[in-house]
Amino acid sequence: MRRQFVRLHRWFGVATALFLFVAGLSGAIIAWDHELDAALNPSFFKAHTAGPALAGLELARRVEADDPRVQVTYLPLAAESGHTLQMMVLPRTDPATREPYKLNFNQIAVDPATGEVQGRREWGAFSLSRLNLIPFIYKLHYTLHLPLTGGVNVGVWLMGIVGIVWLFDSLIALGLSFPSLKAWRKSFAFRLGRGGYALTFDLHRSGGVWIWGVLVIVALTSVSMNLASPVVRPIVSMFSTLTPDPINNPGRVRAPQPGDGVLSRERIVRLATEAGKAQHLVAPPGGLYYAKAVHAYGVGFYETGNDHGDMGLGNPWMYWDAATGKLLGQQIPGKGTAGDVFMQVQFPLHSGRILGVGGRVLISAVGIAVAVLSATGLLIWLKKLNARRRSAQKVPKPYVGA
Repeated sequence: MRRQFVRLHRWFGVATALFLFVAGLSGAIIAWDHELDAALNPSFFKAHTAGPALAGLELARRVEADDPRVQVTYLPLAAESGHTLQMMVLPRTDPATREPYKLNFNQIAVDPATGEVQGRREWGAFSLSRLNLIPFIYKLHYTLHLPLTGGVNVGVWLMGIVGIVWLFDSLIALGLSFPSLKAWRKSFAFRLGRGGYALTFDLHRSGGVWIWGVLVIVALTSVSMNLASPVVRPIVSMFSTLTPDPINNPGRVRAPQPGDGVLSRERIVRLATEAGKAQHLVAPPGGLYYAKAVHAYGVGFYETGNDHGDMGLGNPWMYWDAATGKLLGQQIPGKGTAGDVFMQVQFPLHSGRILGVGGRVLISAVGIAVAVLSATGLLIWLKKLNARRRSAQKVPKPYVGA
């Protein structure tokens, strides 16, 4: 049986090594995406004007008035002191062609004092330019920048499947690392003095053993990040009821009717303020998102600058029908069924933000470790492959007499 598990571990490792190497290094970087992006692109993050900031809703109104081609889909409701207010935008429909306007950007940075657009970029574009580098790495982490094919996000599915293989392979690797109870100390040791292959082997085996628990968490949460709707939520729902919401259950959203309008952002923020008080939420409405595909608004509750949810289980979100203002659902961290809480904890665990800055440091270190484990695994496989080939070449050919 052990021989079969060794073979499985070998081929699982070889199949996923390159993907995990990329995911590990990119994950180590994007644990600090906001800070690195701001350091690389101060003109996109630092406001030009030092005057008092306008409200986010007013800035969105000005942006759309100045450029009728764009519709603001996400905006923080207030800017951080001294920073631009960054909005996500989509093209409106050109009435002349009945096609969306062609834009070469989907994110803008706005001076909060004047409403001037300081910068534009296509977040996630395939570009290594300074302005696009961190979003490029972020998207590389979970899609490899593979294109949509037949409406399927191939990259998201591929990295999700890699996560599943990695999860099973982690379980196999733990069993293989402890061949006997008597030799358990060897599974934690590093033969630093030996160097060469011995150290490579120990980095792979013992390195994986020391952080095995964290690796399993990262593997599991990576599946949840990429394959939540098609895989994880159906499995979790077998054990615990999941509260529906318009993002994960778009079928529950009322189909748009002829003549439907879109409620103003101001109206939705007022509804959100009242709902937040009713739920006894400490943070005010901090960001607003319009999901055109499901004709719904989402409002996140957080203090200015905390849109990522820098500690704990993240930020509360509530959702409203964009035409009627009916409350469609909510995600309040720590509340709901056991299944709801399980899903809520996936991103905070995967990003390390559940533990704040210390958790992000840990995730960066684990990302580098994953890259090292992938590289050492490949080196071990190549060495053994070459050894088997040399052994096969030394086998004498059978003598065939005259």
